[in-house]
Amino acid sequence: MSKGPALYRINRLLPVVIMVGLLFAPLTGHSAYFPKSPITLVIPWGAGGATDVTIRSLSEAAQKFLGQPIVIENRVGGGSAVGVGSIIGKKPDGYNLVVTTTSLHRNSYINKLPFDTVKDLTPIILVGAHLHGILVRADSPFKSLSDLLNYARSNPKKLNYMASGIGTGGHIAWEETAYNAGVLLFVHIPSKGDQESSLALLGGHVDFIVTTAGWIPLVESGKLRLLAIYGGTRSKLFPAVPTVNELGYRVIHQDPLVIFGPKGLDPPVIKILQDAFHKAQDDPRFIAVMGKLGMPIMYLDAQGSAKYWANAYLESGEKVHKFILDKK
Repeated sequence: MSKGPALYRINRLLPVVIMVGLLFAPLTGHSAYFPKSPITLVIPWGAGGATDVTIRSLSEAAQKFLGQPIVIENRVGGGSAVGVGSIIGKKPDGYNLVVTTTSLHRNSYINKLPFDTVKDLTPIILVGAHLHGILVRADSPFKSLSDLLNYARSNPKKLNYMASGIGTGGHIAWEETAYNAGVLLFVHIPSKGDQESSLALLGGHVDFIVTTAGWIPLVESGKLRLLAIYGGTRSKLFPAVPTVNELGYRVIHQDPLVIFGPKGLDPPVIKILQDAFHKAQDDPRFIAVMGKLGMPIMYLDAQGSAKYWANAYLESGEKVHKFILDKK
């Protein structure tokens, strides 16, 4: 009988103990205390470009859900290999991230990179895609893509163009277009980003550029002329401008943006980061920035991104050999 009151007290306290246990139990797992310090996200292209502007906006929204700042670092060079390489081998704890596109895969076929573009990275989320365009100066004699290609057909190697590095989206998209048009002899001048390309075109240093959408204000102000875009459909920003595909050159190119961590990232951390960036895609500022640049918002979770990334490696190899390496 003496045990009765004690048992009664235990029974009354048991629900409280369970509640406290449920409240604090997650703190023993990795996912519960991540993140507890700022996260670094590397953008491997220059400040002010389309990737930089959009990913900065997305990160500002995502850090609200993570409870820690996301610090952006621009590390330019090597068609994104320098920036991506900066997180390779880092501790897979979620504090070092990078964003890149399939230009990294193409780079791996062209150059000997010191890391594996599939095995040494952990895909977290695919967040959107680039709008690539073919542009000339407003005073250029080329009024259409056909004008440019017809001139090049009769004047081999007389035209030079700028795209953001060898094997990047603009480079491979244009080389595929030229190949399909039967016009192979152009001079490619690599740049460090779309801003540098636009400035070179404005300065008369190149005949045309093929790059991402940092050029939109220059088209809207009448300084540059947009001949065609590489999307699957016409851009809402420039509905009168045709796609390269509809003109009969059979090229659609978007270069989706994928955020990665180092190899071996823990699944709970992947989930936290994935969910934070996914929620950030609904942020009005991010939506506005993407819309202003004509870039579609897309979403693949970590698993879907990993599948896409692995398949893109194989496709990238086929295109690099056909349109770049075998051309030499």
